[in-house]
Amino acid sequence: MSDDKKSKYRGFTPAQAEAHKRYMKDFVEIKVRMTADKRTLVQEHAAQMHESTTAFINRAIDETIKRDNNAKQKTSE
Repeated sequence: MSDDKKSKYRGFTPAQAEAHKRYMKDFVEIKVRMTADKRTLVQEHAAQMHESTTAFINRAIDETIKRDNNAKQKTSE
């Protein structure tokens, strides 16, 4: 491979690394265990909805919490 075809990417600059660190300080990671088949199903569904897998999972969580809270309110009335 000639030199002009090689990637010029050299990793994060110190400024990029610092910006990434500031951005990520507001987030946490949680592990979710599922079968490989289920992961594929989740990834495919997210792609069909034109969203990332993370965005889909967060939307599913938000909608489920809202639905559960609405059902809880109806039973307590």
